[in-house]
Amino acid sequence: MWCRRLGSLCKVPCLLGGSIRHRSPWLPCDRRTVLAAAARWRHTAPESLKCAWQLHGDHLELRYANTLMRFDFVWLRDHCRSASCYNAKTNQRSLDTASVDLGIKPKAVLCSSSRVRPDGHVTRYGLEWLVKNSYEGQKQQVMHPRILWNAEIYRQAQVPSVDCRSFLETDEGLKEFLQNFLLYGIAFVENVTPTKEDTEILAERISLIRETIYGRMWYFTSDFSRGDTAYTKLALDRHTDTTYFQEPCGIQVFHCLKHEGTGGRTLLVDGFYAAEQVLQQAPDQFELLSKVPLKHEYVENVGDCHNHMIGVGPVLNVYPWNNELYLIRYNNYDRAVINTVPYDVVHRWYAAHRTLTAELRRPENELWVKLKPGKALFVDNWRVLHGREAFTGYRQLCGCYLTRDDVLNTARLLGLQA
Repeated sequence: MWCRRLGSLCKVPCLLGGSIRHRSPWLPCDRRTVLAAAARWRHTAPESLKCAWQLHGDHLELRYANTLMRFDFVWLRDHCRSASCYNAKTNQRSLDTASVDLGIKPKAVLCSSSRVRPDGHVTRYGLEWLVKNSYEGQKQQVMHPRILWNAEIYRQAQVPSVDCRSFLETDEGLKEFLQNFLLYGIAFVENVTPTKEDTEILAERISLIRETIYGRMWYFTSDFSRGDTAYTKLALDRHTDTTYFQEPCGIQVFHCLKHEGTGGRTLLVDGFYAAEQVLQQAPDQFELLSKVPLKHEYVENVGDCHNHMIGVGPVLNVYPWNNELYLIRYNNYDRAVINTVPYDVVHRWYAAHRTLTAELRRPENELWVKLKPGKALFVDNWRVLHGREAFTGYRQLCGCYLTRDDVLNTARLLGLQA
């Protein structure tokens, strides 16, 4: 059957270790087909027109699966998956990219399912692989499938908590938890023994714990033992943590060990849902928030704790090829002096920031939960903002930050898209 694989025969003596004798090696359907510098579209199967291509001076243009794709010739050579160019056992490139002639051009191009035994080097690609990995294909792909939510959407979804024993002892329980976490940016584990040690075991089930200036596992009370508003009984507005890190912590774990008093509910807001509203209503402001870099700063001089952290980045961080939002850096407490923005942009930035803040503060977007001993909360710190209401009495939490890469690695190993 036609339209199975794409072959590109590259005439590069320096790579192939000798000269190339030009002959027509392709034999699909008992026909010899060699295309060179094609001036018009070529079709592999005229009756179906499933695959067609056109050679240009510096790239190959391919139409397949309702997608028009363009491939630079160097890109095609660089991504060759032949045994001499790619180690299939380690999934690593063997080809020295810097040795590829930047003026490389294909000698012949053909779509065929036939086995090919040409002289010289042949680069073969599956058409589906090209669709998946082309720039045009990636523009249509979502890197991280998500369900955006406000309070009502989340409640109606009735997302279940996962039992601690199932989470720790079964892949099914762990997978259910991670699926919830990836989709909604928050997930709960029930029936956890309310100790720091058991919370640590829980966290290590999915990731390495990220040690920071706050330590590895931390206790959280209102004793102002650290130079941070969080270590008080005051209300905290919605925010993401560690915006003053160059790479903010990916996941945060909260477990309330004890509370003898009133108040203290936890506030959760889907920052991506709010950002999506800004994108729909004021796309220019969304773009401004994704382009203007800001400094966030943490200065601490309390007891033996002396730190000065600075992180730089825009409020909204998007993948440039598909405009998919992957990180929100929002913390009005820790935002430093705005000195990275020219005067003629500052006012427009404040207006855009006000629009986003209004969305984040809409009551219908606020999910309030009461953390109790035995119920651990995992929060995607790159997506979901958290806060709390003021409280009375003695309240003790423990928790930690997790390495984002390791959480996503665990999810992928369980077959989830992450």
